[in-house]
Amino acid sequence: MDLAAARDTLAANADAIAALVRPVAGDAARWRPSADAWSILEVVCHLADEERDDFRTRVSLTLEDPMLPWPPIDPQAWVTTRAYAARDLAAALADFMAERQRSLSWLAGLADPRWDNAARHPSGFTIRAGDLMASWLAHDLLHVRQIVELLYGALADGVDPAASADAGADSGTGVRADDAPGAPKGAAADGDGRWDVRYAGEW
Repeated sequence: MDLAAARDTLAANADAIAALVRPVAGDAARWRPSADAWSILEVVCHLADEERDDFRTRVSLTLEDPMLPWPPIDPQAWVTTRAYAARDLAAALADFMAERQRSLSWLAGLADPRWDNAARHPSGFTIRAGDLMASWLAHDLLHVRQIVELLYGALADGVDPAASADAGADSGTGVRADDAPGAPKGAAADGDGRWDVRYAGEW
């Protein structure tokens, strides 16, 4: 594991997350595609708690002494027990960014970390400190993707359901969604003639 590269990637990931989240306002922060899905607000709260209670703690303990026990975590339960949905998005993002900065400062102070130190995961398998670090980086990317999908879903969900491809056929281009260059056949949602936000840029 390249410590400098990992640290630079964590910093860049945090900047990407902040850039995606800062413009989110109003109901979009709490929009979710289904009742059991997370909102952007809940994702950001999760990222802050994972930073503080999971990755930084577990990597630190494994580097220090792989025999040290890890404090228990329950990220899925935290969504309700820590009342993520009742929080403020700007405050949650500030919390995450502050925790990420603490992580970056801690990583900057490491000298010759023993990435091959291996701890026993609570699930029963053995994992090296370097693999934990890789998981930390991957975790960021999974949630960047999730945030992008939530932003897209909220945008698409806000499209006027009464708008139809036929009614707006000449809206500057005379092209319907299902006729757009590169659009797959049936691009209009559910076959109802509604234009698809995915292909608006091709009109």
